[in-house]
Amino acid sequence: MKPKLEAILKQSLQDLVKTKHIKHAVLAIESMAGPFKWSGAEGIAQPDGTAMTPETPFCIASVTKLFIAATILKLHEQRQISIDESMAAYLPDSLIKGLHRIGTVDYTKKITLRHLLEHSSGLPDYLEIHTKDKKSIFDIVIEEGDRSWSIQDFMDIVREVNAPLFAPQPLEARHKKVRYSDTNYQLLIAIIKEVTSQSLHKVFNEMIYEPLGLKQTFHPGTSPSGSISEVATLWYKDQPLNIPKALASFGDLNSTVGDLLIFLRALISGMIFDDPATIKFMCREWNRFGFSLSPVGPGWPIEYGLGIMRFRYPRFLTPLNPLPEVIGHTGVSGSWLFYCPSLEMLMAGDVSQITAGGVPFQFVPKIIRSLQSYHKN
Repeated sequence: MKPKLEAILKQSLQDLVKTKHIKHAVLAIESMAGPFKWSGAEGIAQPDGTAMTPETPFCIASVTKLFIAATILKLHEQRQISIDESMAAYLPDSLIKGLHRIGTVDYTKKITLRHLLEHSSGLPDYLEIHTKDKKSIFDIVIEEGDRSWSIQDFMDIVREVNAPLFAPQPLEARHKKVRYSDTNYQLLIAIIKEVTSQSLHKVFNEMIYEPLGLKQTFHPGTSPSGSISEVATLWYKDQPLNIPKALASFGDLNSTVGDLLIFLRALISGMIFDDPATIKFMCREWNRFGFSLSPVGPGWPIEYGLGIMRFRYPRFLTPLNPLPEVIGHTGVSGSWLFYCPSLEMLMAGDVSQITAGGVPFQFVPKIIRSLQSYHKN
């Protein structure tokens, strides 16, 4: 690798760690086809000053949705499920009854797995909603500390608040209304468990970890297959968060940048699926999120397919030198996993800061500009 680019990437990480409240940053980049490969880390992984390294595992937050979507689509390939079936075909009535009611109409059984995958169900996000006399789960975790919830708890909150965003969108519509909601993916997790009669960890282990050789990817409360260092601390501003029970409830994974790039390479190449064309199916239709003030979910100009995100700046924002698009996913704690098709580059990174959900959309374009310059030279 050219020393100049290596220095630019290292400086980019150092600058990122200087951002308010960000204690560490990690980044790994690989070429899809060539020898290009770089990783680096800056800052502290733990409050005691332990250094962050590229091998340090971290909470990947909603990057986990790529793993969930891949698993759902593998089950679809194997005909254990159909993504165009109602979720009511796979989940007990006691869990889902009355989840989506507008006036006198209950739309719950009209919600398909496809609606859940693409966030077109209209279900609100269980992390954000709350009744007038209670806190949201997001606020409880930040203000009161660790505790556990069940999927039933989450759905009871959705039912009680009864604040659907819109009716489930017509699947044949060219442009659908979409709103990012973690409720959709909690229901997909429940479907995976119901259909396989196994824990999510066991399903991921059989379908993803073992076939790809992922040794450092695991759910909180489970053990990775390889020896591993302590998971990097998650922060809310300058407050360290020790919330393993909550994270286990949410279903989010821990991983390293190395494992994430192995996973993304297998996903983008189609190797993770029985039919390699399934990745094209994931990316066949994109719907754009509207403007959002959500503390946990992305909004405009992000687009969403079937469990996968597309990020590209509108042309009017970069008219003279447009940025190439990236596809993948981000997480609320400033985690990201992206592939840039035009550069054929894979990128993974994280800052482990709950207030930094927007950081990937600011930082990744800078890295792409650096890679573009490298390719031109």
